[in-house]
Amino acid sequence: MAPLNSLEKEYPLIDSNFQIFCASHAIYSVEDFLLHDIDALFTSATNCSSSQKLNQGIHQLLSIIDALHPPLLNGLQLVEDARQNKHVFSTGCQGIDALIGGGLRVGQLTELVGPSSSGKTQVCLMSASTVAKHNCSVIYLDTGNSFSPQRVAHFIGQSSDYVSGNQADRRLLQNVLDRIICYPVFDVYQMFDLLHQLKNNLRSKIGKSDRHVKLLIVDSISSLITPILRGSGPQGHTLMISAGFLLKQLAHEHNITVL
Repeated sequence: MAPLNSLEKEYPLIDSNFQIFCASHAIYSVEDFLLHDIDALFTSATNCSSSQKLNQGIHQLLSIIDALHPPLLNGLQLVEDARQNKHVFSTGCQGIDALIGGGLRVGQLTELVGPSSSGKTQVCLMSASTVAKHNCSVIYLDTGNSFSPQRVAHFIGQSSDYVSGNQADRRLLQNVLDRIICYPVFDVYQMFDLLHQLKNNLRSKIGKSDRHVKLLIVDSISSLITPILRGSGPQGHTLMISAGFLLKQLAHEHNITVL
């Protein structure tokens, strides 16, 4: 998200004094602001001589963040949007496709929820294999060291009679694996960095491989957020909201399917 100093020209309340105040709380960007305890920030501003203007600046930032959210849709509009957006990617499992209305919808975020060992990673790997097989790139953010090329080979084998000794099928498997770009992710801040990098690449079309990205998988975001949620304060909830917003923005703006 934007650094605060880039907002000053358009939003006069985000002036140098406000930026100095934010810097004293290690806030240098809109994302830093989201990660901070807003109530504590208001309290700190109240104790300053220019409290009224600082409070106005905080409200200004909150308004900027609200404006970034896509417009709310009512039920009828959501049904119409789903009807028009018919392009879906199969997960590779007919039962799951039927359960989620035909498959993973392009430009939308699909969340899988379930207890540990319920098969969420298997669905992610199967979906990555299925989409990559159709000449599309997949970005796989692996937060738990769970990405398995062997499982990808198994899923490709089920759908293409893959035999390890068959050169053509081995080439197919290699092509599929080449299209799945896996990033090990060890904390939520690294995930934010990767998502912002992908967003910038897609906007500027810098990375050739990013132009063909059709599926983004985060497996799983809960393993990054849960340790923070166990602590005190609202930071974990704020991070969850920020991550969800950024993923939805990527899906909506760049027509990417997010799982």
